Amino acid sequence: MEQTIAAKSHPRSAQMYPVLPPVDIDRLRRFGAAASYRAGQRVVGAGEVSPGVIVILSGELEITRAGYGGTGAHIVTHGAGEFMGELAQLSDRPSLVNATAASDVEALVIVSGRLRDLMVQEASLGERVMRALILRRVDLLESGGSGPIIVGRRHSGDVLRLQGFLTRSGQPHGVFDPEEDTCAATLIDRFKVDEHHLPIVLCPDGRLLRNPADTDLARCLGLVRPIDPDKLYDVAIVGAGPAGLAAAVYAGSEGLSAIVLDCRAFGGQAGASARIENYLGFPTGISGLALMARAYNQAQKFGVEMAIPDEACQLSLSRDAERHFVLGVDADEKVRARSVVVASGASYRRLDVANLAEFEGASVHYWASPIEAKLCANQEVALIGAGNSAGQAAVYLASQVKKVSLLVRGKGLEATMSRYLIDRIEAQPNIEVHVQTEVIGLAGQNGSLETITWRDRETGEVDTCAIPHLFLFIGAEPNTDWLADAGIERDGKGFIRTGAEGFHPLETNQSGVFAIGDVRAGSIKRVAAAVGEGAQVVAALHAFLAQPEPAVADVTVSVAVR
Repeated sequence: MEQTIAAKSHPRSAQMYPVLPPVDIDRLRRFGAAASYRAGQRVVGAGEVSPGVIVILSGELEITRAGYGGTGAHIVTHGAGEFMGELAQLSDRPSLVNATAASDVEALVIVSGRLRDLMVQEASLGERVMRALILRRVDLLESGGSGPIIVGRRHSGDVLRLQGFLTRSGQPHGVFDPEEDTCAATLIDRFKVDEHHLPIVLCPDGRLLRNPADTDLARCLGLVRPIDPDKLYDVAIVGAGPAGLAAAVYAGSEGLSAIVLDCRAFGGQAGASARIENYLGFPTGISGLALMARAYNQAQKFGVEMAIPDEACQLSLSRDAERHFVLGVDADEKVRARSVVVASGASYRRLDVANLAEFEGASVHYWASPIEAKLCANQEVALIGAGNSAGQAAVYLASQVKKVSLLVRGKGLEATMSRYLIDRIEAQPNIEVHVQTEVIGLAGQNGSLETITWRDRETGEVDTCAIPHLFLFIGAEPNTDWLADAGIERDGKGFIRTGAEGFHPLETNQSGVFAIGDVRAGSIKRVAAAVGEGAQVVAALHAFLAQPEPAVADVTVSVAVR
């Protein structure tokens, strides 16, 4: 078997490209169907849905990279006992690579549904396969040579938006600036793209999108697929943060059919945490995005359907003839479910400054990911916030930028931030904490921030500093506006009330509709607490679904795509 030098030298090559012994191949046979490919035959192209995980019995499959600047680059050649595939095959999504038969090939093809059966029924073997699929996706993410290509100015707000969406969605991609890359400039010329149409995105299937919305890009990549209107789910989960994903994992693992909808990407606000160090079982810490990506993959392993990004926008009173909840999706599609879990979390609170929108995207940020850190490298930044997410972001940015000015409205951090983060902030020489401070002005040109003005709330003293980037971690408002006409009880701040007399502690005043995580009144706003509620609600779902159909008001959830 021939492999590229990169594949051979990878520190986890044996796990990424395992060679299965004959005894394991025999165990796989009941999950797959026989297939054969002629030498030179294309098995799958990037952007096409793969037939499944292909286990090679004889012959060789050549895997090549797809994408601008890397098209055709060799990744690995799979021989007998190896298998072709990565995470796309787990959920029946389009392939990110090309596969061609280098010689006549005899193989077993394991479709996504049977692959999930393998994970459950052959735990030890399934673990090896799953680990390989994950590591291959990680390698594609790190190499950046596959997937869609964004062409535009690197500091453009729309480039950062698309880059952020793809990163949070776990999609490999590349970014090319026409000012730095002559081929990118030639591409813009060839397609006669005007400056105001930038950025453009080249999808793996060859389609070109001009400054697409996140949802349009998702559909081009096959991340969002048509929903079967005839399928009845046991539960529809609105929100893919820690609470929603936990509910999905536990529901799927316990045999409930589930679909998850989210308006942005998986992870919610937890995905913005640079490093979580007080989550059980991770003594060295883990980024919020990495933790949520694991949960996202885990849910798919148990057969949970992901409809992301789709946005829940209305909850109205109506049911179909079978008295099941009906979710309208993008006006033309419907989801039928026997129960609903609201895990829609919260939406970012915006700074009350008149011209804030002018700088959002390129200079004002709500995430502190490697994308933003690279953008701000060796510069001064300001960060507003006093919670754990703000502390994690400040510490992370301090390792990447010249200086962090941490602005806190209160008298200190002790009341809102974990002690370990306070200690770490105090130990960073380039983090300066300003207490009892509020931002009162932003100034700049053409969407680029130049100065920030803040005021000491106690003394009234005003300072204006030359700072080109501002990070906002000032909390969030409950994402419940879409429930305004649903008859779901909320408290004065908009959080959903649960646990009325006669109802489960996580059940709303509408029987069969549950609320978990940050969106629920009285919840503890921590990742671990949200995960706990996600697990707890599944027990409530089992109890509800086991009951005879109750004679209660009917409910329909309408979902629209932005």
